[in-house]
Amino acid sequence: MDPVCAGRPRGLTMQRTLTGVRVVVLGGSGFVGSAAAARFAEAGATVRSVSLSGRAPFPGAETVAADLTEPGRVAEVIEDADVVLPLVLYTGGGTYRVGQGEADAAARVNIAVVRAVVAAAQRRLVVFAGSTSQVGAGAGERIDGTETDEPTTEYDRQKSVAERAVLDGGGISLRLPTVYGPSPSTLDRGVVTAMIRKALAGERLTVWGDGATERDLVFVEDVASAFVHAVVNADRVAGRHWPLGSGRGVRVRELFETVAAAVAVHTGRPPVPVVSIPPPRTATAMDVRSLVVDPTAFTTATGWRATVGVADGITATVSAVADQAGRPGDPYFAG
Repeated sequence: MDPVCAGRPRGLTMQRTLTGVRVVVLGGSGFVGSAAAARFAEAGATVRSVSLSGRAPFPGAETVAADLTEPGRVAEVIEDADVVLPLVLYTGGGTYRVGQGEADAAARVNIAVVRAVVAAAQRRLVVFAGSTSQVGAGAGERIDGTETDEPTTEYDRQKSVAERAVLDGGGISLRLPTVYGPSPSTLDRGVVTAMIRKALAGERLTVWGDGATERDLVFVEDVASAFVHAVVNADRVAGRHWPLGSGRGVRVRELFETVAAAVAVHTGRPPVPVVSIPPPRTATAMDVRSLVVDPTAFTTATGWRATVGVADGITATVSAVADQAGRPGDPYFAG
């Protein structure tokens, strides 16, 4: 099987090409970055992956190892780019949170690098990965991109500041929901993979309260496809943010039960139980808030839509987690 396509549910294809376009992906060895790099290569673009490690997102990829917080380094690696995707991210110890004492270190990556991209971009198109969770609580549970932003966490605040810089420069922001699945170089470090790992180990899955909170989940390959659609349709979508989503909410309890069932099919063992526990004291308002995205605006402008259902996406992710977990010394599953 083509390594770029490994683990991908059937039905994902890219019909448009970007032959001759040079795309530079900052953070190209990361979760979303490696998937986006591979998808742009499939679409015919010439892709350069830039990351601290210099690890290739797919075989044969052009790679650059660089610390993008060094003065002048961003301008150097994007000098010949047509399109830049600043997908570098400081996530605070491997999670999508920025803890106390981490704000300054995180801002040097999450904000300063993006500002350096915008400053050096000139006529280059910049496509950013924003966050759907930066909207205010008063927006309700279903959002469509018209809501007022009121970021409540340091992570979302930094995303909001960086996004503003991109949009002021005429770029595009795709606000991402809960993204999961196997990408070419790694797996997500969010709740889906965490629960799959627990279920594979035979541990019970714990849900806060009744588990009625809804999340909109989008498979990582669908997200990668959205970046290509945005670039192909840049004349229609530049200068504003676009929330991505499936348009369908999944209750957290239902999500965990789906994980348990998929792992049971994979292992041949009975499903692990899903049990309720009280939310921890560290839970934020965002943790217990339902959030579902109406992606109609972006779909109308570009033709993109999420094509991988949650059941198929989780099945693919279970296979990938089980495969990676069996590899000695795998950096994403140690400890």
